[in-house]
Amino acid sequence: MATAEHLVTPAEAAARPELEAIVVRFAGDSGDGMQLTGGQFTLSTALAGNDLATFPDFPAEIRAPQGTTFGVSAFQINFGSAAIETAGDQPDVLIAMNPAALKVNVESLREGGLIIADEGEFGARNLSKAGYDSNPLEDGSLNKWQLIHFNISQLTLDAVKPFGLGNKEALRCKNMWTLGLALWMFDRDRQPIVDWLTTKFAKAPALAQANIVALNAGHAYGETVELGAPGIHQHRIAPAPAEPGLYRTVTGAESLALGLVAGCRLAGLDMFFGSYPITPASPLLHHLARLKEYGITTFQAEDEIAAICAAIGASYAGQLGITSSSGPGIALKTEAMGLAVMTELPLVVVNSQRGGPSTGLPTKTEQSDLYQAVYGRNADSPLPVIAARSPADAFDCAIEAVRIATRYMTPVMLLTDGHIANAAEPWRVPDMSAYQPFPVSFFDQAPAEGEAVMPYARNSELARPWIKPGTPGLEHRIGGIEKQPGTGNIDYSPRAHEQMTAERATKVLNVADSIPDQDVCLGGSGGKLAVVGWGSTFGPIHQAVRRARSRGVDVSHIHIRHIWPMPKNMSVLLAGFEHILVPEMNMGQLKTLLRDQFLLDAKPLNKVSGHPFLIAEIEAAIDAALEGAQ
Repeated sequence: MATAEHLVTPAEAAARPELEAIVVRFAGDSGDGMQLTGGQFTLSTALAGNDLATFPDFPAEIRAPQGTTFGVSAFQINFGSAAIETAGDQPDVLIAMNPAALKVNVESLREGGLIIADEGEFGARNLSKAGYDSNPLEDGSLNKWQLIHFNISQLTLDAVKPFGLGNKEALRCKNMWTLGLALWMFDRDRQPIVDWLTTKFAKAPALAQANIVALNAGHAYGETVELGAPGIHQHRIAPAPAEPGLYRTVTGAESLALGLVAGCRLAGLDMFFGSYPITPASPLLHHLARLKEYGITTFQAEDEIAAICAAIGASYAGQLGITSSSGPGIALKTEAMGLAVMTELPLVVVNSQRGGPSTGLPTKTEQSDLYQAVYGRNADSPLPVIAARSPADAFDCAIEAVRIATRYMTPVMLLTDGHIANAAEPWRVPDMSAYQPFPVSFFDQAPAEGEAVMPYARNSELARPWIKPGTPGLEHRIGGIEKQPGTGNIDYSPRAHEQMTAERATKVLNVADSIPDQDVCLGGSGGKLAVVGWGSTFGPIHQAVRRARSRGVDVSHIHIRHIWPMPKNMSVLLAGFEHILVPEMNMGQLKTLLRDQFLLDAKPLNKVSGHPFLIAEIEAAIDAALEGAQ
């Protein structure tokens, strides 16, 4: 049973100020259901009207030994009444379901933060597995934090006892008990979770009821044993201001799936999605498989090469071929990407990046595939590259990838990463009437008698016509061997190869004519320092620049969506700053690209820990960059 210095009176509770934001981390064994708990808490938080950002963090091992630090799974959520752009630097509350979860996560907790621990799991065996010589709940090692511990395991067993579940099955309900307590702490409605449990266990009503009872028991515990400092109390977080409209919570994978569907609808095309399962790209296949009524064919191939080749075949046949993977799978798809470049067929290649090389960090995030995207194919085989900066932004980036691929008859690579794919945030469902359609026109005019079909004739943007096979009078060939300009006949003479190579490269550079100029996200169009980022570094960079500017620092934030080709004003824009700082989760790949293209002395800020940047890390680098420049 938890103890406290005093019970909180209603007057004391009413006197507590509303918080602007709070960060909560759920952590436990990978079998404790922390991702599910965090996901449902996210749902309830979104319904409460708070802005939010999440960071799911789970182990790479399919099933690490139970109770070990290797098997710890965590879910962090930052939510509040103001704009939330990151999952938070440091948790304010850590809910630790076992010693290993405490060991792995406690040092991230802000000093004075609250630890809620399941003391029922802190037996000698689990303490030993986690590497503790003594029980941290009792030895004073946690004194710089507030600590509450009670036997969540036993309280759960007691709550679900009437359902006659076995001990192991009953303990699976303790994540719902914990969720109930968290819902009480932050004044969240339980009914959406009850409805979800009823649906999830529709074929096992006893399990549904057991989980609902556990949920209610955790909530009731908070009500009846409300504790003062150090302890549990209800935190009031006002809803965040938001424009009127329909909102939903999306992960990056969900947003990307919806964007690809929307892009195909705007182009007037059916979609063929060929994929092979790989972390963290697999959820995209899962989501698209549920949307087949929108003209989508999903194909789980036997390997990565088959997946992309099938997608290329679909594009040849008149659908839009899309394929998806992570870095190791993208490497396997590289030869076929060269085929798509040579045949000049539209194709969207989604790369959900993870730590590498090789198998690397399968469940951790990184931005280490930028070289691979821009440079990583044999010969001169350029293709456009764009990068999403957040889960919600993936929707518009997917539409943009479809637009570029079909307008310029080229493969396009769309970069996300493990953080974007798995994280969630509120998304205002857009009014699709505001999106300009870009319908595809297939070429269907047969040549005059005696004239040849010209599958590689080019328009003013150097895009070739898209001809559906089987169109009468337009029989033609395409393939991987070099083409004769215009006719597409095999021709690997020096003149033909030089001309076709130049035309393919110039066509990709022409994409810059139909993309917007690069904007400045925050700050001015010139000054002392520009922090230039791409992808999922947007949130921490934006908040760090905002904090620095509030202190009077001359710093601006530029975030690049179109990586290749870059916007046409990029050179002039960057030249307006005395110093360039490039934070990225790799060893300096965008920094190299900026130096390559614009001869800038861009300075890197690199992080390859598998975790996103903290706001404080970038803010410190901003100060250091300007101090070093004086």
